Amino acid sequence: MKEELRIIVSGGGTGGHIFPAVSIANAIKKRHPEADILFVGAEGRMEMKRVPAAGYPIKGLPICGFDRKHLLKNVAVLFKIWKSRRMARKIIRDFKPMAVVGVGGYASGPTLNVAQAEGIPTLIQEQNSYAGVTNKLLAKGADRICVAYDGMERFFPKDKILLTGNPVRQGLLQHAENHDEALAAFGLLPGRKTVLLIGGSLGARTLNESMLESLKTIAASDVQFIWQTGGYYYAGIQETLKLEGKPANLFVTDFIAKMEEAYAAADLVISRAGASSISELCLLGKPVILVPSPNVAEDHQTKNALALVDKDAALYVKDAEAVDKLVPLALQAVKDENRLATLSQHIRKLAFADAADRIAEEVCRLAETYRERKK
Repeated sequence: MKEELRIIVSGGGTGGHIFPAVSIANAIKKRHPEADILFVGAEGRMEMKRVPAAGYPIKGLPICGFDRKHLLKNVAVLFKIWKSRRMARKIIRDFKPMAVVGVGGYASGPTLNVAQAEGIPTLIQEQNSYAGVTNKLLAKGADRICVAYDGMERFFPKDKILLTGNPVRQGLLQHAENHDEALAAFGLLPGRKTVLLIGGSLGARTLNESMLESLKTIAASDVQFIWQTGGYYYAGIQETLKLEGKPANLFVTDFIAKMEEAYAAADLVISRAGASSISELCLLGKPVILVPSPNVAEDHQTKNALALVDKDAALYVKDAEAVDKLVPLALQAVKDENRLATLSQHIRKLAFADAADRIAEEVCRLAETYRERKK
C-alpha cells in the first residue's frame, strides 16, 4: 500500500494569496482524497483564521516584512526571520512533506528555503507579472514555477516555468447568479447600470476617498453603486454618510461574502490590481477600471494593470489621480455599451479556467516522484 501524499502549502497575508492557496489544496484533495495537507502561515495574519475555516490545519511562523522607513526596527525583524527558519525546519522534519508549495507572503520564504535545503521538491506559484524578490531568490532551488503571465523568463529559469494562470476562489463560476436577482440582493433596481467597487479584503483608502468626494455626483446620476469599503474604513465612512447623506443609489458594506452575487450585479467593476482579483475578472469577463495600489513591493500592481491595458482588456487610473478622475470615468464608461463589450471580450481571452487543477497536477507529480525515490 502506497504511503499517503504529504504536502505543505505556505504563504498568505491577504485574501489574494489565501484564496488561490486553498483552491490549490482543494484541487490536490480532489485528485488524492487521502492526501495530508498542512498550511504554514504568518502569525497574526489573515490566513490563521481563513485556512482553518476552509478545513485545513495551519501552523504560524513569527515572520514579518522589513520596515523600510524605520531601519532600526529591522533588528527585531532579523530575529523573527531566524526564529521562523528554525520553526520551519522543525515543522518540515516532523511533518515530512513530499512537496512544498509557496504562494507568496511572508511565511513562504523560510518554509521553501528550508525545504530546498532538505532536498524536498518545491513549487512556486508566482501570481504577478513582476516577480518579487523572495520568489526570485527561491526560484534557483525550485523544481517548478507556475506563472500567470507571459514573459516571466525575465525573472525565472525558462525550463522551470509553466503558464497556468492564477487559481480563483471556488464557487465563482459554479454559482453564477441571475443579474436582476443579484441586484435585488443588494436592494438595487433592475434596468439601471451598476458599478461595483472593491478595494480588496482590507479595503483601499484611495478608492474610498474617491467615493466620498463624489457623493453628490453619484446621487445626481442614474447609475447604481455597490461599495465594499473594507472593515478598517467602514465605521468612519458610515459616520460621513450620516452627516452628508447616503445617496439612494448607493449600497455600502464592509465585506461582501457572496462575491458571485456582486459580480453578477455589476456592469463595470472598479478594483485594485492584485493578481487574484484580476484572475477572477478575466474568468468572468468583467469590464474593469484598475487602480493599482502604490503600496506594494516593486509596484507590481501597476505592472499587472498595464499588462491588461496593453491588450485593451482594462481601463486604468493612477492612484494619485483617482479622487478626481475615477468616478467620472466610471460613469462615462458604464454607459458606453460598445466599450464595455470590447473590454469584456478582450479580458476574457486572458482567463485560465483550470489553473488550480494544473498546479495541483504538478504538485502531485513532484510529490509522487519524491515518494518513489525515497522508498
